[in-house]
Amino acid sequence: MEDLDVLLWVAFFLRTMANIIYLDQPVGAGFSYSRTPIGKTSDTIEVKRIHDFLQKWLSKHPQFISNSFYVTGDSYSGMIVPALVQEISEGNYICCKPPINLQGYVLGNPITYAEHEKNYRIPFAYGMSLISDELYESMKRTCKGNYENVDPRDTKCLKLVEEYHKCTDKINTQHILLPDCDKKGKGITPPDCYYYLYFLIECWANDERVREALHVSKGTKGQWDRCNWTIPYDNDIISSVPYHANNSFRGYRSLIYSGDHDITMPFQATQAWIKSLNYSIVDDWRPWMINHQIAGYTRTYSNKMTFATVKGGGHTAEYLPNETSIMFQRWITGQPL
Repeated sequence: MEDLDVLLWVAFFLRTMANIIYLDQPVGAGFSYSRTPIGKTSDTIEVKRIHDFLQKWLSKHPQFISNSFYVTGDSYSGMIVPALVQEISEGNYICCKPPINLQGYVLGNPITYAEHEKNYRIPFAYGMSLISDELYESMKRTCKGNYENVDPRDTKCLKLVEEYHKCTDKINTQHILLPDCDKKGKGITPPDCYYYLYFLIECWANDERVREALHVSKGTKGQWDRCNWTIPYDNDIISSVPYHANNSFRGYRSLIYSGDHDITMPFQATQAWIKSLNYSIVDDWRPWMINHQIAGYTRTYSNKMTFATVKGGGHTAEYLPNETSIMFQRWITGQPL
């Protein structure tokens, strides 16, 4: 599983701002824990657990039941959030459970159909001048768009894919302009990375004063890790596209955005599955602005789905928090980006 550290965040719309519940998901990631053994979990199990949590939370805080409700997340949450939206929608028809005033969802650089989406890394790399024209044209011609699961007998394509990796393996895949800092396990720490967010956040989260301020009960969690790869997990949702289709049919609003310097989940891949839903365009491709400067580009479809890029952004919102926050605030209040 990728990005087990992902934070699923749930927003209650309140006037022009939002109250936010942060969930470390799945159980065991971040500061979350279980008092009893939970065994192996999965995408579909986590969807039901999150829904159960939300119902219990609303039962204890009924003053929030009438608030408009949005589910949001990024990265691997692209597999969880659409299924959760469907689960909540269907659960609202079940007797004796607190209804959730579900209005829509937000996803950033979402993994949606990984088996196909990884193939878009090659055109992304070409568009960013990470590989040569000749290599790209040879890969297109020889591999025919399949670069991830190459037939072992296709030696020509395998050789070209090897050349591609020689050009890109030392790049920070989550933001191609920043140093590659994800090498702690290899004993490599580039000098610029000592002040890089991933390292600072682990220092911050493991400080006892921080844990006390966050009301993390002593003894519940040991070392906080950004990525907890030890959780037994089954990726049993292969594609979340059918969930997007169902949620669109039910009329929920959605904002899907991409930091345009992320090669992990390229914006071309996200646009491809959005187009596969076959909804007409109601607001065509245009720049969106902050202080008279282009902050990205956007397009809106007839299923109430808005796609947006964040210019200079990476795989998650923290790379450009101000721009992402403004984009979110405009969308959730019904303003054009």
